[in-house]
Amino acid sequence: MNQSDFLKVVLPFKDKVFRLAKRLLVSSEEAEDATQELFFKLWKSKDKIADYNNVEAFAMTMTKNYCYDRLKSKQASNLTLVHNNYKEKDTPLEKQLEYQDSVNQVHLLIEKLPEQQKIIIQLRDIEEYDFDEICKMVDMKPTAVRVALSRARKTIREELIKKHNYGVS
Repeated sequence: MNQSDFLKVVLPFKDKVFRLAKRLLVSSEEAEDATQELFFKLWKSKDKIADYNNVEAFAMTMTKNYCYDRLKSKQASNLTLVHNNYKEKDTPLEKQLEYQDSVNQVHLLIEKLPEQQKIIIQLRDIEEYDFDEICKMVDMKPTAVRVALSRARKTIREELIKKHNYGVS
């Protein structure tokens, strides 16, 4: 596979890889490093890429595993979860702040979820993967993925309702 063919295969999901890495790692810089490392690994095995049915799912699985390895490493002692991919331009400042506050609340609630639920909600609701792809990426049965996603959404919904009904939680 030449460089042009390689880029045609991997560039369409570059942003998804970055967003997943950013969800799991501390910062944009960490996510950029993870993304770069992933694409380097893919480039090294470019001749084998054609053997994979779904290169994107394979890349997302590699990203998840790489990020987990980074989080487990000693270098990761100061890593926390950070993510924000919401931007609105044509809305009045007051509404933008309201939206941003709501988005931040959801992201904070996602951070508090168990690791498995966190990754599944990221892949399904943010990256919009279908269940079959998620099952392959996280090596779980469809029923287990659906249950974990349902529990994650329920937890977030209940916490948001509590916050809106009772003020600060």
